[in-house]
Amino acid sequence: MKLSIDKKSFLKILQMVQGIVEKRNSMPILSNILLDASDGKINIIATDLELFVKDSCEAAVEENGSITVNCKKFFEIIKELPEDEINLKTTEGDKLTVTSGRSKFNIPGLPAKEFPAFPQVDTESLSDVDSDTFKEMIDKTLFATSTDETRYNINGILFERVEGKLKMVATDGHRLALMESAGSEIKGHDKGVILPRKGVMEIKKILEEREDSLKVGFTGNNVTLQKGTSLLNVRLIEGEFPDYKQVIPEITDKKFTVERTIFLAGLKRVSILSSDKVKGVKFTLSSGKLVLSSSTPENGDAVEEVDVTYDGVDLEIAFNAKYFIEALEVLDDPEVKVELKEQLNPGILRSAGTDDFTYVIMPMRL
Repeated sequence: MKLSIDKKSFLKILQMVQGIVEKRNSMPILSNILLDASDGKINIIATDLELFVKDSCEAAVEENGSITVNCKKFFEIIKELPEDEINLKTTEGDKLTVTSGRSKFNIPGLPAKEFPAFPQVDTESLSDVDSDTFKEMIDKTLFATSTDETRYNINGILFERVEGKLKMVATDGHRLALMESAGSEIKGHDKGVILPRKGVMEIKKILEEREDSLKVGFTGNNVTLQKGTSLLNVRLIEGEFPDYKQVIPEITDKKFTVERTIFLAGLKRVSILSSDKVKGVKFTLSSGKLVLSSSTPENGDAVEEVDVTYDGVDLEIAFNAKYFIEALEVLDDPEVKVELKEQLNPGILRSAGTDDFTYVIMPMRL
């Protein structure tokens, strides 16, 4: 392999694949990325066996060839090179020489034949999906996924199509986020599937980096996404996602609307003096106002009054403020609506102007 390449475009791809490569694993080859040069371009492939990502950029290829090199070290080298043009050349013994300006690096590699093969994907079978809508659905659910590895079935987002609507649902057992949108059918997507949290994070990264149209398809136990030159293949989580419909309260008789930014700022201030581990904040709701308060022996107490649109029965209920804050931060509506029932019943947060986002939060004991 022998080629020269523009640093900026090459570095952008290397930056994107960093999140997939595992820092610690039992297979040294998985710490590497595959570089494959041919037909005037270089392909870059990374995998942890659950996720595969492939991207490419133009290069002046003098000799075709391939090699795998340590992803982290290679990225650090490319990032610090002084010139815009970078020269890559493989040498005997599976080594890669990198030169730019007066800088020269010789990196040990592993043979390309040892690298796991990228899954066979028929890109012609992928369906067009609105990229902005897909990203919004991820943004409004990803934060609520569980990070408890023992509960693998909620370590991701449920993605399904019901009655002509695309839905994404995430939960960690204490809260649940549901986002829905009108959407067309996706080939191979005939039932609910669970997208793994890490995979969704990589999908989000591609959606943010690329301005091209998005194509999505499902084959067996994998989902494939294509955006421009980026191709991502993700193994789905096998298991049953909890029945989220049972979690969403059907009856809530205490509903108020409030300015989102004022509500968010008040929660952030009051939660400063709450317990560091559990950000417990009491909500005291009465006609026209919501009083937010927290108190701990070691930190002191805080109180903040927020104007709300409400004319109903008084209620005291407590929530983990962190759960409210994270949801309010992903919304961009001027006003939000909160629906409550009693002290021990879950609360619901929605956008005031639309019902496409539903967020359920379990209360805390006062």
